[in-house]
Amino acid sequence: MDDEVHDLVDGCDWYRVYDIIEDISGAMRETPYSYEPQKFENEINDYFLENGIGWKLSNGKVKMRGPEVFEGIIDTAEWQLEAKNFSNARNELHEARRDLSRRPAPDITGGIQHSMAALECVAREACGDAKATLGDIMKRYPDIVPRPLDEAIAKAWGYASENARHIREGREPTFEEAELAVGMVAALATYLGENMGYNYALRHDKPKAA
Repeated sequence: MDDEVHDLVDGCDWYRVYDIIEDISGAMRETPYSYEPQKFENEINDYFLENGIGWKLSNGKVKMRGPEVFEGIIDTAEWQLEAKNFSNARNELHEARRDLSRRPAPDITGGIQHSMAALECVAREACGDAKATLGDIMKRYPDIVPRPLDEAIAKAWGYASENARHIREGREPTFEEAELAVGMVAALATYLGENMGYNYALRHDKPKAA
């Protein structure tokens, strides 16, 4: 039986190994009184690190392991957005991370688009304009962030919007570009949610739409 299991694992596609790890972790987490899911997670992650494998097991899911700074930014952003009741933004950011972790190939454009949707959710709440796009918000309410962060957000939005055109032209953003975009947007969303939040609409008169 043991040899058969080894043969099946050795013969499957590489990304299926991570599916197996998730299934084992999930079964352990369902019966924690019988197993030690945290110990299993720690040992798997130690093995990944020791062998230079760019994945990690977290809460029963195998995710891409980015640079330490990137991981810290995303973890902090998800926690703070949830704490500030920006659940939709937090969910979008979570989906962005999931897209970058998809197997056998990451969904790079999906990761960028979900991260921008997270920032758009926070910006809409911050200015009290529930229907505006992020691009419109930065034109109508440029002072929701101090300068030159408004320009950074506007350019990030433009970059994400260009992805569709790039795909049509056969040029997909690289993983490194997506990682940079998601990390930057996560930091901006965290800042906006932490420092402006729901108070912006109360402190500013909304300009009339053109």
